Amino acid sequence: MTRLRIAMWSGPRNISTAMMRSFENRPDTEVWDEPMYGPYLHRTGIAHPGAAEVIADQGTDWQAIAQRCHGNAPNNSTVFYQKHMTMHLLPEMGWDWLRGLTNCFLIRQPDQVTASYSKVRPDLTLEDLGFRQQAELFDYIIKTTSTLPMVIDSKDFLLNPEGMLCAMCQQFDIPYRSEMISWPAGKRDSDGVWGKYWYDTVWASTSFAEYQDKPLNLSAAQSAIAEEAEPFYQVLYQHRLQP
Repeated sequence: MTRLRIAMWSGPRNISTAMMRSFENRPDTEVWDEPMYGPYLHRTGIAHPGAAEVIADQGTDWQAIAQRCHGNAPNNSTVFYQKHMTMHLLPEMGWDWLRGLTNCFLIRQPDQVTASYSKVRPDLTLEDLGFRQQAELFDYIIKTTSTLPMVIDSKDFLLNPEGMLCAMCQQFDIPYRSEMISWPAGKRDSDGVWGKYWYDTVWASTSFAEYQDKPLNLSAAQSAIAEEAEPFYQVLYQHRLQP
C-alpha cells in the first residue's frame, strides 16, 4: 500500500519532468504528470498547445483528481510521486485537499525561468510562472503543518544530482536508489498527452543535464516580470535543501 505521496510543486521551465523521470525509475514508485492541467486549461481558456486534447484526456473535475492524489499509487507502489504546477492551483480549488500529501517545492531563478518560458510564450505574465503561488502555498504548508517543506533549487541540484537525491531520499525516509540518477531515453506511458509539445529534450535525455550559466537576453518587460518574481523566489530559496 502507498505510504508516501509526494506532491512536488514547480513552475514551468524547470527540471520538473526530469525529476519525475528520476523517481519513476525507482522500482517502488509510480508517478502522475501534472494532474490538474486539464481543469486549469478548461477554467482559464489559456491557449496552450494541445489544450483540447489535454482537457479531453484529464477531464475537468478537479475534486475527483484531488481525491485520486490521496489514493493509492497504481500497482499499489509504496511511493506515489505527483508532478504539480503551482499555476494550476485555481482559487476555487482551495488548499485543504493538500493536507496529507508530502508537499515539496522545486524552484529556479526567475530570470532564467522568464528567459526560457518567453521563447514559447512571448506574452507571459507573472501568474504564468507560478512564483507568487509557490510562495503563498509554501507559507500555507508551514502554518497548517508546523513543518518546513522540502525546497529544491534546480541549480543546486544540477551541480550535484546524486548528492541532492541522497539528501532528498533521507528527508523522505526512503532508501536512495542508484537507478534515480539515469533512465532510458524515450517516451513513457506516464507522460501527459502534452509531451509531444514540450518533452523533446526529456525524451532525448538519459540523465540530468549538466548545469550551465547561459547568457540571458531579456526585454524590459521580461526583466520587470523577473524582478517582480524575485522576492517570492527568495522566500523559498533561503530554506533550500543542501546535502
